[in-house]
Amino acid sequence: MSTIGYYICVPFAWLVRLFYDLTNSYGVALILFTLVIKLIMLPFQMKSKKSMMRMSRVSGQMQDLQKRYAKNQAKLQEEMQKLYEEEGVNPMSGCLWSLIPFPILIALYSVIRQPLTKMMGLGAEAVTQLTDWVTTNAGYVAQAKSAYQEIQIADLIHQNWDAVTGAFGDFSGKLLDLDYSFIGLNMGQQPSFKIWTFDWSNKAVWLPALGLFLIPIISALLSWLSMKISTSMTPQPAGNQQAAATNKTMMLMMPLVSLWICYTMPAALGIYWIVNSILGILRDVSLTKVFNKQLDKLDAERIAREKERDAELERKRLETERLKAAGETVVNPNTSKKKIQASQKQKDDERKAAAMREERAARRERLGVEQAAAPESQVGNRRYARGRAYARDHYQSDATAAPQTEQPVSEGSEGKQESTE
Repeated sequence: MSTIGYYICVPFAWLVRLFYDLTNSYGVALILFTLVIKLIMLPFQMKSKKSMMRMSRVSGQMQDLQKRYAKNQAKLQEEMQKLYEEEGVNPMSGCLWSLIPFPILIALYSVIRQPLTKMMGLGAEAVTQLTDWVTTNAGYVAQAKSAYQEIQIADLIHQNWDAVTGAFGDFSGKLLDLDYSFIGLNMGQQPSFKIWTFDWSNKAVWLPALGLFLIPIISALLSWLSMKISTSMTPQPAGNQQAAATNKTMMLMMPLVSLWICYTMPAALGIYWIVNSILGILRDVSLTKVFNKQLDKLDAERIAREKERDAELERKRLETERLKAAGETVVNPNTSKKKIQASQKQKDDERKAAAMREERAARRERLGVEQAAAPESQVGNRRYARGRAYARDHYQSDATAAPQTEQPVSEGSEGKQESTE
């Protein structure tokens, strides 16, 4: 193991030994160890959980942004980042803390696998002396490819504690009388899935073997249940097919990984995994209830702020309309010169058009020219938009339709008459 790995294992080994000294039970020591690790990780997991729940709640706003800026990815990223900052969301927080349990599991596995060097802190010379003694006096047979030799040696030392301490002492208090038994099972043994090979004729043999066989199965079921509850309490954004597929794969793979690990490693790892899943379920249920209340309150405050902002904008709009109607609007000093010129030009054009209409009306009145009535074919300023022969009821009576289809006097003919006179 690397130097970094060694120093990571040191506090874990010290913690497991501390709880074993306090309880004199290897299983209870592992349960307390798991509880302490969960408590240490709780503040970080709370932050991650809250961020994931916020992410789920803003999924509707995220989809709106994706539709609005579908053709502008740069603007989409900018708006998404702004939304994350406003809502206090960190998309990576959930991924980061979900990976933390694996280094802890690896470090704990090293402590369980090497109780002599990790938990007791014995040197290579002391381990060699103890190995030679149990080989000569306790029937230990070393296996070249076995990764759990120190567990077997520690178990034999427990069974022959008085003889070992009589021969070597306790190595200045480092040697530990380590009892692996817990609920009638040996936590140092490796569970076997080959249930057909059990000696079913002897209850004292098959009952502990069956208990060890069930530990990985219970671990896998609780791992699946933990992920199921966590996913149901923190739903993924609607329409996110990739996230849904990832969750579905993880819910299948993680229990299988748990099953494989617990069948290939000492039963102590299975106990840790079971307790870890149970505590994870309790954590998710309690945090979801607490954060739902907090987020509901925050959402209500945000909705109230948005309504107040919309009401203020509507009030300003109505006030602007009133000022425009009264001619009391004030030019914004920040308005560009080009916009001011364009607005002034439009007002001048409207004033000139109104003066020309008044002048034409006065001229017609002076010359005694009557303005022809607008024909039925007129739309706006276009006199013959529907055609010169248009009549609303020409399908009903040709006699009444004929006078209406006669060509009315146009403004052009009026102009010619005015100019002649």
